[in-house]
Amino acid sequence: MFTSLKQIRHPLVRSATAAITTLSVATFASSVALGVTNAKDESAARSALYASLLAGGCGALVGLMAREQEADRGMTQALDLEPPTAVNSMPISPVNWTDWRNFVVVRKVKESKEITSFYLRPEDMGVLPSFQPGQFLTIKLEIPGQARAIIRTYSLSDYAEQPAYYRLSIKRELMPAELDVPPGIASNFMHDCVDVGAVIPAKPPSGKFVLDVQKSSPAVLISNGVGITPMISMAKAATWLNRDRPLWFFHGARNSQFHAFRDEIAAIAQQHPALTTHFAYSRPRPDDVAIDDLSESGHYHSIGYIDTALIQSQVMPDAEYFLCGSPAFMESIRAGLKQAGVPDSRVFFESFMQARAASAPSPTATTSQDMGSHADGAGSVVFARSQKTAAWQPDAASLLEFAEANDLTPDYSCRQGICGTCECQLLEGEVEYNQPPTAAIATGSVLICIAKPKTATVVLDL
Repeated sequence: MFTSLKQIRHPLVRSATAAITTLSVATFASSVALGVTNAKDESAARSALYASLLAGGCGALVGLMAREQEADRGMTQALDLEPPTAVNSMPISPVNWTDWRNFVVVRKVKESKEITSFYLRPEDMGVLPSFQPGQFLTIKLEIPGQARAIIRTYSLSDYAEQPAYYRLSIKRELMPAELDVPPGIASNFMHDCVDVGAVIPAKPPSGKFVLDVQKSSPAVLISNGVGITPMISMAKAATWLNRDRPLWFFHGARNSQFHAFRDEIAAIAQQHPALTTHFAYSRPRPDDVAIDDLSESGHYHSIGYIDTALIQSQVMPDAEYFLCGSPAFMESIRAGLKQAGVPDSRVFFESFMQARAASAPSPTATTSQDMGSHADGAGSVVFARSQKTAAWQPDAASLLEFAEANDLTPDYSCRQGICGTCECQLLEGEVEYNQPPTAAIATGSVLICIAKPKTATVVLDL
């Protein structure tokens, strides 16, 4: 009966139906009881009447609460460690989402001293497309005091084939020691000002730093700090989709206060028989407990830093290596792997400044005949939509910087050719890139954050 009641959406109709049903059942039961016992006094009849009315009232209450309890259970399941699926009550909407889409923060969780997770669901209650483990989400923040919206990219730190939400786990970026630069505008705003109920526009998941879950070759996930976020997504995807693949999860943190997702990774390891974890603490606290061979309870496996010697001592040959962390950490691991004879084709990385495969080529966007490089010489840049033409300045770092110097405000985020936010249509001319772009680029378009003119005239749709 209760399963049928949950199908009735209107609460009053659902309550009345439950009341009438239970009242009828109770009245019938009371009549049978009076007949069997042959009770003829008035008190017995009155007791039967009261029992029937009480049953009807309880039925009304159960009917009123039935759907609310089911909704609460659905939310709890969607936020579990188990792979979430789309909520059944959500109407189906097209998945060909390409531009900004509003998301609501439905949960905010502090993961460590520096990292907080934000669970996002679409405001339109439509379905969410799946994504590849390791990809990121581009979000737009309207921050008071800022002249324009702030656009940032953050790795997705969870995984499901049919996601009910997207999770971003963001580190609070403080003011760097001994450097005259401000703290992270976006990260501090997210931590201090964004709470449950806030609405944040986002673009679809993107990025090429991904784990191919169908491969059978061993995979090694190496991170420190907030670099753990794409690695969790990769580890979960491998657990749900390819549990036979040998997998290593190396992570470095200062101590337990700065170690995010330790329990979550331990839970994943229990479900993935081929997953080996190793946590290294550089400065463990007195109450941090080392993990020994007899028990997996504890905080860390070793004291110090994750390095190539540690990795190579545990990993099978012919493995693929995925790296994410601070620039110094990344350079150290990459140099060590190279010295150990690991080919660049098996090393993939994402740092906070740049993400690409270690052996990516350097492409040149072309739409007209090459007239010789003008990155360091005279030439002109035409901003067609703004109807502006300016002489190219050789000291400009990129077309994005040059556009800003000419009072234009194109969208951007990473300034490293990673996120694709600055993609712009190239109407005429050619450009060359300062470094290999990572983001996918549409035919006839360029990433202006890392591009300079290659021909005497470059015309952009800005």
